[in-house]
Amino acid sequence: MEIDLLQNLFNTHKETQLYHRYITNAHIEPLVSKLSEYATVETIGTSVLKKPIYGIKIGQGSKRILMWSQMHGNESTTTKALFDMLNTLLKAHTTTNHILKACCIYIIPILNPDGAVAYTRVNANLIDLNRDAQQLSQPESKLLRQVFDDFKPHFCYNLHGQRTIFSAGRSKYPATVSFLSPAQDEHCTITANRKVAMEIISVMHEALQVLIPNQIGVYDDAFNINCVGDTFQSFNVPTMLFEAGHYPNDYGRDITRGYIYVSLLRSLDYISKHDVDGSHYLPYLKIPENDKCFFDIIIRNAKAADDSILDIGILYQEVLIHNQIHFVPRVEKIEKLDNFYGHQEIDAKGFEVLNDKNKAIEVGHENVFVTINNEIFSLFLK
Repeated sequence: MEIDLLQNLFNTHKETQLYHRYITNAHIEPLVSKLSEYATVETIGTSVLKKPIYGIKIGQGSKRILMWSQMHGNESTTTKALFDMLNTLLKAHTTTNHILKACCIYIIPILNPDGAVAYTRVNANLIDLNRDAQQLSQPESKLLRQVFDDFKPHFCYNLHGQRTIFSAGRSKYPATVSFLSPAQDEHCTITANRKVAMEIISVMHEALQVLIPNQIGVYDDAFNINCVGDTFQSFNVPTMLFEAGHYPNDYGRDITRGYIYVSLLRSLDYISKHDVDGSHYLPYLKIPENDKCFFDIIIRNAKAADDSILDIGILYQEVLIHNQIHFVPRVEKIEKLDNFYGHQEIDAKGFEVLNDKNKAIEVGHENVFVTINNEIFSLFLK
Protein backbone atom coordinates (compact mmCIF):
# COMPACT_ATOMS: atom_id res chain seq x y z
CA MET A 1 0.00 0.00 0.00
CA GLU A 2 1.40 3.37 -1.03
CA ILE A 3 1.93 6.15 1.49
CA ASP A 4 -0.52 8.52 -0.21
CA LEU A 5 -3.22 5.86 -0.03
CA LEU A 6 -2.51 5.17 3.64
CA GLN A 7 -2.71 8.87 4.48
CA ASN A 8 -5.98 9.23 2.59
CA LEU A 9 -7.43 6.23 4.38
CA PHE A 10 -6.41 7.70 7.74
CA ASN A 11 -8.00 11.05 6.98
CA THR A 12 -11.19 9.32 5.85
CA HIS A 13 -11.53 6.79 8.67
CA LYS A 14 -9.96 8.52 11.67
CA GLU A 15 -12.16 7.95 14.73
CA THR A 16 -13.08 11.51 15.70
CA GLN A 17 -14.66 10.52 19.01
CA LEU A 18 -11.21 9.63 20.36
CA TYR A 19 -8.72 12.43 20.81
CA HIS A 20 -5.98 13.75 23.11
CA ARG A 21 -4.43 11.57 25.83
CA TYR A 22 -7.19 10.53 28.22
CA ILE A 23 -8.84 7.39 26.80
CA THR A 24 -10.84 5.01 29.03
CA ASN A 25 -13.49 2.32 28.68
CA ALA A 26 -16.12 5.07 28.82
CA HIS A 27 -14.66 6.53 25.62
CA ILE A 28 -14.40 3.29 23.65
CA GLU A 29 -17.55 1.45 24.78
CA PRO A 30 -19.90 3.28 22.36
CA LEU A 31 -17.48 2.41 19.55
CA VAL A 32 -17.12 -1.22 20.66
CA SER A 33 -20.91 -1.53 20.74
CA LYS A 34 -21.18 -0.32 17.14
CA LEU A 35 -18.46 -2.73 16.03
CA SER A 36 -20.51 -5.73 17.12
CA GLU A 37 -22.42 -5.44 13.83
CA TYR A 38 -19.25 -6.09 11.84
CA ALA A 39 -16.92 -7.96 14.19
CA THR A 40 -16.91 -10.53 16.97
CA VAL A 41 -16.90 -8.54 20.22
CA GLU A 42 -16.64 -10.14 23.63
CA THR A 43 -15.87 -9.33 27.23
CA ILE A 44 -12.89 -11.54 27.97
CA GLY A 45 -12.79 -10.77 31.69
CA THR A 46 -12.52 -7.99 34.21
CA SER A 47 -9.82 -5.88 35.83
CA VAL A 48 -8.88 -5.65 39.51
CA LEU A 49 -11.72 -3.13 39.98
CA LYS A 50 -14.10 -5.30 37.93
CA LYS A 51 -14.09 -3.13 34.83
CA PRO A 52 -14.70 -5.09 31.61
CA ILE A 53 -11.82 -5.91 29.29
CA TYR A 54 -12.94 -6.25 25.67
CA GLY A 55 -11.74 -8.43 22.84
CA ILE A 56 -12.49 -7.69 19.16
CA LYS A 57 -11.92 -10.21 16.37
CA ILE A 58 -12.04 -9.42 12.66
CA GLY A 59 -11.01 -11.24 9.50
CA GLN A 60 -11.35 -14.77 8.21
CA GLY A 61 -7.78 -15.54 7.18
CA SER A 62 -5.33 -18.15 8.39
CA LYS A 63 -2.64 -15.69 9.58
CA ARG A 64 -3.48 -14.94 13.21
CA ILE A 65 -2.41 -11.59 14.66
CA LEU A 66 -2.84 -10.54 18.30
CA MET A 67 -2.74 -6.84 19.26
CA TRP A 68 -3.14 -5.24 22.68
CA SER A 69 -2.97 -1.62 23.81
CA GLN A 70 -2.97 0.35 27.07
CA MET A 71 -1.23 -2.35 29.05
CA HIS A 72 0.03 0.86 30.64
CA GLY A 73 -3.08 2.91 31.32
CA ASN A 74 -1.53 6.26 30.43
CA GLU A 75 -0.31 5.14 26.98
CA SER A 76 -3.37 5.74 24.82
CA THR A 77 -2.07 6.84 21.41
CA THR A 78 -2.03 3.32 20.01
CA THR A 79 -5.60 2.75 21.24
CA LYS A 80 -6.76 5.65 19.09
CA ALA A 81 -4.85 4.24 16.13
CA LEU A 82 -6.45 0.82 16.63
CA PHE A 83 -9.92 2.29 16.25
CA ASP A 84 -8.78 4.27 13.20
CA MET A 85 -7.52 0.94 11.82
CA LEU A 86 -10.73 -0.89 12.69
CA ASN A 87 -12.82 1.76 10.93
CA THR A 88 -10.65 1.33 7.85
CA LEU A 89 -10.63 -2.45 7.73
CA LEU A 90 -14.38 -2.71 8.28
CA LYS A 91 -15.41 0.06 5.88
CA ALA A 92 -12.78 0.45 3.15
CA HIS A 93 -13.62 -2.93 1.65
CA THR A 94 -12.18 -2.62 -1.85
CA THR A 95 -8.88 -1.27 -0.56
CA THR A 96 -8.26 -3.44 2.48
CA ASN A 97 -10.38 -6.56 2.01
CA HIS A 98 -7.27 -8.58 1.12
CA ILE A 99 -6.06 -8.09 4.69
CA LEU A 100 -9.23 -9.56 6.20
CA LYS A 101 -9.14 -12.44 3.73
CA ALA A 102 -5.57 -13.32 4.65
CA CYS A 103 -5.58 -12.49 8.36
CA CYS A 104 -7.60 -13.01 11.52
CA ILE A 105 -6.87 -10.16 13.93
CA TYR A 106 -7.67 -10.23 17.65
CA ILE A 107 -7.52 -6.86 19.42
CA ILE A 108 -7.60 -5.99 23.12
CA PRO A 109 -8.01 -2.19 22.94
CA ILE A 110 -7.53 -1.45 26.66
CA LEU A 111 -5.88 -4.20 28.70
CA ASN A 112 -5.57 -2.04 31.84
CA PRO A 113 -8.89 -0.14 32.22
CA ASP A 114 -8.21 0.74 35.88
CA GLY A 115 -4.90 2.34 34.98
CA ALA A 116 -6.60 4.13 32.09
CA VAL A 117 -9.13 5.77 34.43
CA ALA A 118 -6.42 6.77 36.93
CA TYR A 119 -4.05 7.73 34.08
CA THR A 120 -1.24 5.64 35.53
CA ARG A 121 1.24 3.14 34.13
CA VAL A 122 0.32 0.50 36.70
CA ASN A 123 -2.93 -1.33 37.43
CA ALA A 124 -5.13 -0.88 40.51
CA ASN A 125 -2.78 -3.10 42.54
CA LEU A 126 0.14 -0.83 41.54
CA ILE A 127 1.65 -3.60 39.40
CA ASP A 128 3.30 -2.94 36.05
CA LEU A 129 1.61 -5.52 33.83
CA ASN A 130 4.61 -5.46 31.52
CA ARG A 131 6.72 -6.93 34.33
CA ASP A 132 4.19 -9.62 35.24
CA ALA A 133 4.57 -11.97 32.29
CA GLN A 134 6.07 -14.80 34.36
CA GLN A 135 4.39 -14.44 37.73
CA LEU A 136 0.96 -13.70 36.21
CA SER A 137 -0.13 -12.26 39.53
CA GLN A 138 -2.77 -9.90 38.09
CA PRO A 139 -6.13 -10.66 36.47
CA GLU A 140 -5.22 -8.54 33.43
CA SER A 141 -1.98 -10.49 32.92
CA LYS A 142 -3.82 -13.79 33.18
CA LEU A 143 -6.40 -12.65 30.63
CA LEU A 144 -3.75 -11.67 28.09
CA ARG A 145 -1.99 -15.01 28.52
CA GLN A 146 -5.29 -16.87 28.18
CA VAL A 147 -6.06 -15.07 24.91
CA PHE A 148 -2.53 -15.81 23.70
CA ASP A 149 -2.89 -19.51 24.54
CA ASP A 150 -6.37 -19.84 23.03
CA PHE A 151 -5.87 -17.70 19.91
CA LYS A 152 -2.38 -19.09 19.13
CA PRO A 153 -1.16 -16.03 17.21
CA HIS A 154 1.45 -16.13 14.49
CA PHE A 155 2.35 -12.46 15.19
CA CYS A 156 2.02 -10.24 18.27
CA TYR A 157 1.75 -6.43 18.37
CA ASN A 158 2.62 -5.02 21.80
CA LEU A 159 1.41 -1.40 21.65
CA HIS A 160 2.78 1.32 23.93
CA GLY A 161 3.59 5.03 24.25
CA GLN A 162 6.86 6.73 25.18
CA ARG A 163 7.89 10.00 26.81
CA THR A 164 9.01 13.19 25.08
CA ILE A 165 12.63 12.70 26.27
CA PHE A 166 13.54 10.14 23.60
CA SER A 167 15.55 10.87 20.48
CA ALA A 168 16.17 8.68 17.46
CA GLY A 169 19.79 7.92 18.19
CA ARG A 170 21.94 10.63 19.76
CA SER A 171 20.49 13.31 17.52
CA LYS A 172 18.31 16.40 17.29
CA TYR A 173 15.41 14.28 16.00
CA PRO A 174 12.66 13.14 18.39
CA ALA A 175 11.75 9.46 18.37
CA THR A 176 8.22 9.95 17.08
CA VAL A 177 7.78 6.20 16.58
CA SER A 178 9.98 3.46 17.99
CA PHE A 179 10.01 -0.30 17.62
CA LEU A 180 11.66 -3.36 19.10
CA SER A 181 11.96 -7.00 18.20
CA PRO A 182 12.41 -8.19 21.80
CA ALA A 183 15.11 -10.63 22.82
CA GLN A 184 14.14 -14.15 23.77
CA ASP A 185 17.27 -15.18 25.60
CA GLU A 186 20.00 -13.60 27.72
CA HIS A 187 22.39 -13.51 24.78
CA CYS A 188 19.91 -11.50 22.64
CA THR A 189 20.33 -14.11 19.92
CA ILE A 190 18.88 -13.04 16.58
CA THR A 191 16.62 -16.07 16.27
CA ALA A 192 14.41 -17.06 13.35
CA ASN A 193 11.26 -15.53 14.81
CA ARG A 194 13.11 -12.37 15.89
CA LYS A 195 14.18 -12.03 12.25
CA VAL A 196 10.52 -12.24 11.18
CA ALA A 197 9.63 -9.41 13.57
CA MET A 198 12.66 -7.44 12.37
CA GLU A 199 11.61 -7.84 8.74
CA ILE A 200 8.12 -6.49 9.45
CA ILE A 201 9.55 -3.59 11.47
CA SER A 202 11.89 -2.81 8.57
CA VAL A 203 8.90 -2.52 6.26
CA MET A 204 7.17 -0.11 8.65
CA HIS A 205 10.39 1.87 9.09
CA GLU A 206 10.75 2.27 5.32
CA ALA A 207 7.20 3.63 5.06
CA LEU A 208 7.64 6.05 7.96
CA GLN A 209 10.91 7.42 6.60
CA VAL A 210 8.87 9.01 3.81
CA LEU A 211 6.74 10.88 6.36
CA ILE A 212 9.05 11.49 9.34
CA PRO A 213 12.63 10.93 8.13
CA ASN A 214 15.16 10.31 10.91
CA GLN A 215 12.41 10.24 13.57
CA ILE A 216 12.16 6.46 13.99
CA GLY A 217 14.19 4.52 16.54
CA VAL A 218 14.51 1.12 18.15
CA TYR A 219 14.88 0.21 21.79
CA ASP A 220 17.75 -1.61 23.43
CA ASP A 221 16.96 -5.33 23.29
CA ALA A 222 18.31 -6.21 26.75
CA PHE A 223 16.52 -9.38 27.81
CA ASN A 224 13.91 -9.36 30.59
CA ILE A 225 11.78 -12.50 30.70
CA ASN A 226 9.29 -10.68 32.97
CA CYS A 227 8.31 -8.45 30.05
CA VAL A 228 5.44 -9.69 27.92
CA GLY A 229 7.23 -9.16 24.60
CA ASP A 230 10.29 -11.11 25.70
CA THR A 231 8.09 -13.91 27.04
CA PHE A 232 5.98 -14.22 23.88
CA GLN A 233 9.12 -14.05 21.76
CA SER A 234 10.56 -16.88 23.89
CA PHE A 235 7.48 -18.89 22.91
CA ASN A 236 8.71 -18.53 19.31
CA VAL A 237 5.98 -16.11 18.26
CA PRO A 238 7.35 -13.08 16.36
CA THR A 239 6.54 -10.11 18.58
CA MET A 240 6.83 -6.39 17.80
CA LEU A 241 6.90 -3.62 20.37
CA PHE A 242 5.45 -0.29 19.19
CA GLU A 243 6.14 2.97 21.02
CA ALA A 244 4.16 6.09 20.08
CA GLY A 245 6.34 9.12 20.81
CA HIS A 246 6.55 12.86 20.36
CA TYR A 247 5.99 14.87 17.20
CA PRO A 248 6.67 18.65 17.44
CA ASN A 249 3.85 20.45 19.29
CA ASP A 250 1.73 17.28 19.33
CA TYR A 251 1.33 16.79 23.07
CA GLY A 252 -2.15 15.36 22.48
CA ARG A 253 -0.51 12.70 20.26
CA ASP A 254 -3.15 13.14 17.57
CA ILE A 255 -0.53 13.50 14.84
CA THR A 256 1.57 10.60 16.10
CA ARG A 257 -1.52 8.37 16.02
CA GLY A 258 -1.46 8.80 12.24
CA TYR A 259 2.07 7.41 12.05
CA ILE A 260 1.09 4.45 14.22
CA TYR A 261 -1.89 3.91 11.90
CA VAL A 262 0.39 3.93 8.85
CA SER A 263 2.64 1.40 10.59
CA LEU A 264 -0.25 -0.89 11.45
CA LEU A 265 -1.81 -0.85 7.98
CA ARG A 266 1.50 -1.15 6.15
CA SER A 267 2.53 -4.14 8.26
CA LEU A 268 -0.82 -5.89 7.86
CA ASP A 269 -0.70 -5.33 4.12
CA TYR A 270 2.79 -6.84 4.04
CA ILE A 271 1.87 -9.85 6.16
CA SER A 272 -1.24 -10.50 4.08
CA LYS A 273 0.74 -10.54 0.83
CA HIS A 274 3.90 -12.36 1.91
CA ASP A 275 5.01 -15.48 3.70
CA VAL A 276 7.34 -13.59 6.00
CA ASP A 277 10.37 -15.73 6.81
CA GLY A 278 12.78 -13.15 8.21
CA SER A 279 15.15 -13.23 5.22
CA HIS A 280 14.89 -9.43 4.86
CA TYR A 281 15.69 -8.51 8.45
CA LEU A 282 19.01 -6.71 7.96
CA PRO A 283 17.62 -3.15 7.49
CA TYR A 284 16.32 -3.37 11.07
CA LEU A 285 19.88 -3.44 12.36
CA LYS A 286 20.53 -0.01 10.81
CA ILE A 287 17.70 1.76 12.66
CA PRO A 288 19.24 4.04 15.33
CA GLU A 289 18.81 3.04 18.96
CA ASN A 290 16.83 5.46 21.11
CA ASP A 291 18.67 7.88 23.34
CA LYS A 292 17.40 10.47 25.85
CA CYS A 293 18.40 13.80 24.33
CA PHE A 294 15.30 15.96 24.88
CA PHE A 295 13.65 18.20 27.41
CA ASP A 296 10.28 19.77 26.75
CA ILE A 297 11.82 23.20 27.33
CA ILE A 298 15.42 24.33 27.64
CA ILE A 299 16.18 27.85 28.81
CA ARG A 300 19.67 28.52 27.49
CA ASN A 301 22.35 30.82 28.86
CA ALA A 302 20.82 31.54 32.27
CA LYS A 303 22.85 33.39 34.89
CA ALA A 304 23.44 31.31 38.02
CA ALA A 305 23.99 32.57 41.59
CA ASP A 306 27.78 32.32 41.14
CA ASP A 307 27.53 34.30 37.86
CA SER A 308 28.23 31.19 35.77
CA ILE A 309 26.11 30.58 32.68
CA LEU A 310 23.98 27.42 32.76
CA ASP A 311 20.96 25.91 31.03
CA ILE A 312 17.63 24.98 32.59
CA GLY A 313 15.96 21.74 31.51
CA ILE A 314 12.21 21.51 32.04
CA LEU A 315 9.90 18.53 31.60
CA TYR A 316 6.12 18.51 31.61
CA GLN A 317 4.46 16.36 34.26
CA GLU A 318 1.22 14.83 32.97
CA VAL A 319 -1.45 15.44 35.62
CA LEU A 320 -5.06 14.26 35.49
CA ILE A 321 -7.45 17.02 36.65
CA HIS A 322 -11.22 16.68 36.17
CA ASN A 323 -10.76 14.02 33.47
CA GLN A 324 -8.36 16.14 31.46
CA ILE A 325 -4.60 15.85 31.13
CA HIS A 326 -2.70 18.98 32.14
CA PHE A 327 0.99 19.48 31.44
CA VAL A 328 2.75 21.02 34.43
CA PRO A 329 6.28 22.39 33.80
CA ARG A 330 8.87 21.11 36.32
CA VAL A 331 12.56 22.03 36.48
CA GLU A 332 14.61 18.84 36.12
CA LYS A 333 18.18 20.08 35.65
CA ILE A 334 20.18 23.27 35.95
CA GLU A 335 23.54 22.66 34.29
CA LYS A 336 25.18 22.88 30.91
CA LEU A 337 22.97 20.98 28.51
CA ASP A 338 25.07 21.24 25.36
CA ASN A 339 24.27 17.67 24.31
CA PHE A 340 20.52 18.05 24.77
CA TYR A 341 17.72 19.61 22.76
CA GLY A 342 14.50 21.32 23.78
CA HIS A 343 11.21 20.82 22.01
CA GLN A 344 10.99 24.52 22.84
CA GLU A 345 14.03 26.69 23.57
CA ILE A 346 14.31 30.13 25.19
CA ASP A 347 17.52 32.19 25.25
CA ALA A 348 18.02 33.96 28.59
CA LYS A 349 20.98 35.87 27.07
CA GLY A 350 22.95 35.80 30.30
CA PHE A 351 20.18 37.13 32.54
CA GLU A 352 18.88 35.50 35.71
CA VAL A 353 15.72 33.39 35.41
CA LEU A 354 13.19 34.11 38.15
CA ASN A 355 10.07 32.25 39.26
CA ASP A 356 6.61 33.71 40.00
CA LYS A 357 7.84 34.89 43.42
CA ASN A 358 10.73 36.75 41.82
CA LYS A 359 13.18 34.21 43.26
CA ALA A 360 15.86 32.24 41.43
CA ILE A 361 14.46 29.17 39.78
CA GLU A 362 15.45 25.83 41.37
CA VAL A 363 15.45 22.12 40.49
CA GLY A 364 12.15 20.54 41.47
CA HIS A 365 10.15 23.75 41.15
CA GLU A 366 6.96 23.83 39.11
CA ASN A 367 6.58 27.08 37.20
CA VAL A 368 3.91 28.16 34.72
CA PHE A 369 5.93 31.25 33.82
CA VAL A 370 9.37 32.73 34.39
CA THR A 371 10.74 36.27 34.25
CA ILE A 372 13.91 37.06 32.32
CA ASN A 373 15.18 40.66 32.29
CA ASN A 374 11.72 41.89 33.33
CA GLU A 375 10.03 40.01 30.48
CA ILE A 376 7.53 37.26 31.30
CA PHE A 377 7.77 33.96 29.45
CA SER A 378 4.92 31.49 29.71
CA LEU A 379 5.90 27.84 30.10
CA PHE A 380 2.26 26.78 29.97
CA LEU A 381 1.41 24.35 27.20
CA LYS A 382 -1.35 25.87 25.10
